[in-house]
Amino acid sequence: MKPQARAPLKPLDEALAELLAQAALLAGADTVNTFDADGRVLAQAATSPLQVPPNDNSSMDGYAVRCADVPAAGVELPVAQRIPAGAFGVPLAAGTAARIFTGAPVPEGADAIVMQEDCEALDGDRVRVNAVPVQGQWIRRAGEDITRGAEVLAAGTRLTPAELGLAASIGLGTLQVARRPRVALFSTGDELVMPGDVPPAQMKPGAIYNSNRFFLRAMLLRLGCEVSDLGIVPDRRDATVAALREAAQGHDLILTSGGVSVGEEDHIKPAVERLGTLQLWQIAMKPGKPFAYGQIPHAGGSAHFMGLPGNPVSSFVTFGLLVRPFLLRLQGVRDVAPKAIAATAGFDWPRADKRREFLRVRQGADGTLELFPNQSSGVLTSAAWADGVVDNPAGQTIARGDTVRFLPFAELLS
Repeated sequence: MKPQARAPLKPLDEALAELLAQAALLAGADTVNTFDADGRVLAQAATSPLQVPPNDNSSMDGYAVRCADVPAAGVELPVAQRIPAGAFGVPLAAGTAARIFTGAPVPEGADAIVMQEDCEALDGDRVRVNAVPVQGQWIRRAGEDITRGAEVLAAGTRLTPAELGLAASIGLGTLQVARRPRVALFSTGDELVMPGDVPPAQMKPGAIYNSNRFFLRAMLLRLGCEVSDLGIVPDRRDATVAALREAAQGHDLILTSGGVSVGEEDHIKPAVERLGTLQLWQIAMKPGKPFAYGQIPHAGGSAHFMGLPGNPVSSFVTFGLLVRPFLLRLQGVRDVAPKAIAATAGFDWPRADKRREFLRVRQGADGTLELFPNQSSGVLTSAAWADGVVDNPAGQTIARGDTVRFLPFAELLS
């Protein structure tokens, strides 16, 4: 009998595009206090009801003057008023100055601010102006930052601390944000043991601690997900079907690790196919070739299913490159691609691979990238040691000094 030809490996970008095509925006939205919106995704654009700043104001501590009154350095003027931030002054009379502080509204008639370092306070509420001002200097104009009616933050923006401050600056005490994805997480394999349940000295031959469950849960939480940890499912068909059926109810995504390699004797594939649909992909990436995607119907619709490889580094990297963008797209984020930067390789990589490689590296003090010596998919110390990966195209070697594409973990895992 002629052996069946292997299906060609699927390019990573093609796999991601197919996944994102299935990532419809989650129904519903939450109204949250702006204080509590860090990391959430805006479901509704934030439009400014006011202009920022609301009035012309001083960007320096100093003196508000009329330029016509200071034609030369050394002019002395009476200080007619004092304007702290939060107070309004009276129109500035010709031939006078106003003591003014950062953020205070510029009085009508003044057309420049002279910083206090260029002035000398004199007795009798007078000031000597030791620099000739230029019209408009050190004045922040009304609406210079934000105009009334402007869209300040677009729908689909993933909120950062700076954007929360921006929302607060236009008076938004609450924000409409996308609903959190509900994710069911479980592991398969009778060889898995939870840390703390069995001391290392009492581990049975072949048993391993379930490390994947810990980093997957942490990464899901960083992405704003509500996580239901369903634990370790026994290696039985009935138990796997029951776990999947339960997980499909009330969850948007079911995420598992292990048991998705082609030809592996496991219960995930037949269990998912019994309940719904499943595609097993062999992706042209290293680490992380095996990956599964499917859907499991339930009374209210269907839950997405994703099966990650069991090797810890494969699972770690595959999550960052495929699961993370999928979860962001479910929340309405449009630009889900991690931001790569150009960096200099401080190592040689003479062994080109037919798959696209993601090499664990970290930046040295001089900015060049150092390579972890063991790039095996089972060596989780490489991920803990590294601060990112080099995205190395298929068939390409790397020589010390080459410019490479560096993906920081900050882009892949949060």
